[in-house]
Amino acid sequence: MTHPVLSRIPFLCNYVDERFLEHRRRSLAWDGLSGVLVAGAILEYRLFTQHVISWDLVAILLTALLVKFASFAWLRLRD
Repeated sequence: MTHPVLSRIPFLCNYVDERFLEHRRRSLAWDGLSGVLVAGAILEYRLFTQHVISWDLVAILLTALLVKFASFAWLRLRD
């Protein structure tokens, strides 16, 4: 059984299989999580050492949170 994305784009079946898509999904999840952890660590460091709130890092963390919950809702409603 082919993946739904692969069935919509026939020429991809020759180059991409389900294992590739699963590895891609996992790597994107790890990339996003590591980026959020680094931004959170820098925010905490600046807050505790310099007593300054870095609003750019807060915006990054809130954006990541919003995208994560939006994707949860989207996938839940479509499933």
